[in-house]
Amino acid sequence: MYSLLFTGYFSYNEARIVIMKKVVSIVGMAGAGKSEVARVFEENGFTRIRFGDVTDEEIKKRGLELNEKNECHIRELLRQEHGMDVYARLNLPRIDSSLGHSPVVVDGLYSWEEYTLLKDYYGECFYMVAVWASPGTRHARLSYRVNRRLTPEEAVSRDREEIEDINKGGPIAMADFTIINESSLENLVTETKKIVLELTGG
Repeated sequence: MYSLLFTGYFSYNEARIVIMKKVVSIVGMAGAGKSEVARVFEENGFTRIRFGDVTDEEIKKRGLELNEKNECHIRELLRQEHGMDVYARLNLPRIDSSLGHSPVVVDGLYSWEEYTLLKDYYGECFYMVAVWASPGTRHARLSYRVNRRLTPEEAVSRDREEIEDINKGGPIAMADFTIINESSLENLVTETKKIVLELTGG
């Protein structure tokens, strides 16, 4: 469909409108490289919306320290109080507002319920990009990253929470594109740019 954008079937403005309506969501386990992929999309004209900002804002509102324990507590609390799709619902106004001037990349979709809400809401304009890396690779990255560093024990606990409690495996399985991030940052950027080009028609 989108290969037709620049072959005469659409005017430039019509093609731009089609591209602007796209919502691309990045999914993956902690340490897989989601934020780097979202950054490449942002550098190529997408407005970046980070679902985790909801957690950070709630932590600050409650006067808590920003750490893994409090993040986990707040995520669980919000889902218990408002449902498993709470992060998608809270961010819908931000996504809709941004689509007025650019396509959107969602950094960090979590649950199956979030996926189904966004897929039902945006239909064919919604795409999933899964970023995959092995547990060993991800846990090593998490142990030395500057922000939100996790110990090996915390990383294992986070994995179990995301698989058993948040149902993150479903969105990863349903992804339209999958990037294997086991090598260099340069390779990750190259693979991401290929997807950006496919989604925007170059």
